[in-house]
Amino acid sequence: MTPTTDRYDPLAEDILRDPYPVLAELRRWEPVFWHPGMESWALTRYADSVRVLRDHAAFARDPRRTGGTVPEPSLSVQTLDPPQQSRVRSLFMTALRAQDLDAIEYRARLLVRERLDSLAGAGAFDVVAEIAVPLAVAVVADLLGVEPPPYEEYAAVSDAIMRSMDGGLDPALVEPGRLARHQLSDLVDSWFTASPRPGLLAQVRQSTGPDADASARLYVKNSARVMFQGGYSTMTAAVGNAVHTLLTHPGALEQVQDPALLATGVDELVRFDGPVQGTTRIAVRACRIGGIDVEAGQRVVTLFAAANRDPAAFPRPDDLVLDRSPNRHLGYGWGPHSCIGTTVAQAGLRALVAALAEHPARLEAAGDGVRRRTATMRAFDTLPAVLLPRHR
Repeated sequence: MTPTTDRYDPLAEDILRDPYPVLAELRRWEPVFWHPGMESWALTRYADSVRVLRDHAAFARDPRRTGGTVPEPSLSVQTLDPPQQSRVRSLFMTALRAQDLDAIEYRARLLVRERLDSLAGAGAFDVVAEIAVPLAVAVVADLLGVEPPPYEEYAAVSDAIMRSMDGGLDPALVEPGRLARHQLSDLVDSWFTASPRPGLLAQVRQSTGPDADASARLYVKNSARVMFQGGYSTMTAAVGNAVHTLLTHPGALEQVQDPALLATGVDELVRFDGPVQGTTRIAVRACRIGGIDVEAGQRVVTLFAAANRDPAAFPRPDDLVLDRSPNRHLGYGWGPHSCIGTTVAQAGLRALVAALAEHPARLEAAGDGVRRRTATMRAFDTLPAVLLPRHR
């Protein structure tokens, strides 16, 4: 029989379609394994993953701590480790808490309603292009207080950046991603030179001020770019995955009409089939994880998709349990390197699910979706659906 680790190719069609059976085998028989393609140790258990994400002294996000380099455009809040990261992250988190997230969620719900109204009775449509992309662009732009870029144009830029995350598996993706990041950097530069509009970015700019040193301004600007791109790509993927899960679980959409189930249900959708499949750390010193010796300088990948289905952490892990609580999943990462916009992503998903649940038309699948050939982000390229009268 082919070894399980040889069968785990994150870009293979069967893994893109459903990675969870192979990940369950790995978690049971080889919970810590070396993956030649990723040139990393891969972790499948929840406890091991959380240990690595918590221990900043032993596992670095910043490659410079182990002798590596980081290009200047990539220096951001997500590059730094605590305590160096604290000042920049605190700046963004303080600005985030000052935003009216209820108003952002309300506007997002209106947008989804409008999209659904225009799609109802018009035949099959693509959930990604018609709902996920417009919703993600609108929510992240609303949060930052910037003019939303054209949907299709920005989707192409984001797609190139997202695919480049898998450059270790396919080096041909690296250069298109670099060019796309340059395009996005130009867009962010225009936000910092334009007159500020109310939003998170205006508050961050005010907090840094003209007297801030060049390094601080660089990290703030790059972090704004990362926040826009990361927020957009994660939400687009999360919307597609959430809609697919609702379509394949009859009755789930009706259940979340109960306001008490909406918040826990949205969190469970992310745990069940989340957008971000994992993240990488570098071992600062030699250590043991799950009985395996990890050498200093070796990379360690925490596979969120596997950890979020770990029966040691989540009872009935392969079931969609809409009232699951507590639900400490890793869908948005963990700790200081978790997604800054987690609360906004949750608001966007609540707006989506609530609008779908209350709309007079019923959402149904209109064919099989096509998964995007990306390993780091689990997303759909297309997801056909149709809105039909509920009396049918």
